[in-house]
Amino acid sequence: MRKLRWGILGTGNIARQFVAGVIGSERGVVTAVGSRSPAAAAAFSESLGINAVAGSYADVVGASECDALYVSLPNTLHHAWAIAGMKAGKHVLCEKPLAVTAAEAEEMFDVSRRTGRVLIEAFMYRAHPQTQKAIELVRGGAIGKVHSVRTSFCFRVRKIAGNIRFDPALAGGALMDVGCYCVNFSRLFAAGEPADVHAVAAHHVSGVDELVSGIMRFANGAHADFVVAMNTHADNTAYVCGDEGFLRIPVPWKPAAGGGEVIVARSTPPKQDGGATTAPPPEIHRITDARPLYGIEADAFAACVLDGAPPFVDAADSVGNARVLDTLRQLIAPTVQ
Repeated sequence: MRKLRWGILGTGNIARQFVAGVIGSERGVVTAVGSRSPAAAAAFSESLGINAVAGSYADVVGASECDALYVSLPNTLHHAWAIAGMKAGKHVLCEKPLAVTAAEAEEMFDVSRRTGRVLIEAFMYRAHPQTQKAIELVRGGAIGKVHSVRTSFCFRVRKIAGNIRFDPALAGGALMDVGCYCVNFSRLFAAGEPADVHAVAAHHVSGVDELVSGIMRFANGAHADFVVAMNTHADNTAYVCGDEGFLRIPVPWKPAAGGGEVIVARSTPPKQDGGATTAPPPEIHRITDARPLYGIEADAFAACVLDGAPPFVDAADSVGNARVLDTLRQLIAPTVQ
């Protein structure tokens, strides 16, 4: 079986997880790693036990040893390096959010079309069988007509100094870091683009948003709400609620390695006198896949490049997500006193 040869741009934590995934994938091999310094790239490769060419970002973009690039750089660098990679003949899997603005995303996909190179936004959860099962259930009518989508993605950052999430110049903030997931999930299961968007935020002293609550209303009548934060704990569960039941994904964004589950349940009106409800037992759909999480994503990308399979996140989806993020960022922009 032919394997896709990967070049890695960036040597941060997410790149480390992705490379570990490629090592455990069926159709990928890492052949080049780029960092701000060749020494850092070499140390990264050695720490993961891979035999890869080490160099600068430009070295990897131009390397004949790789077919595809994984771009895991700060948000503000996605646009330029993804375009450089595609113009150099490389397919590109670019970390989320794909771009800082919808205009940048549109330009990236224009280059993708002109060069014939595959470009996909790296929402790993979209490639995972857990999400595919949830889509199958909802579209198959398991919960009836979708009326509401509820998501959260919250955590507390304790080490802020040097953290790119807290750098406004790098398009940091909770919305861009993890809110993009909630917007993407909501649009996916509401099956459309929002007609109205509202949001409020709390800002860190650095100027980035660290807590954002948002509401979206879709043309088909469905509503979606989300909370994302870098200073708050939450259950980080996703719900899709319909007129015949609701679907719950306990761990939607990063399922347990080798597994995951999707739960379909139905409820009865709550008893006001303290009596027991008579809700039927939930249906639990357990997912099994022995590959590492990012190996699943790498294999899905390889299928697009090598087999012509449809992308797990297409151009219209990524541009649509970027447009909603543009609107949300305008709504929560700090007021200048």
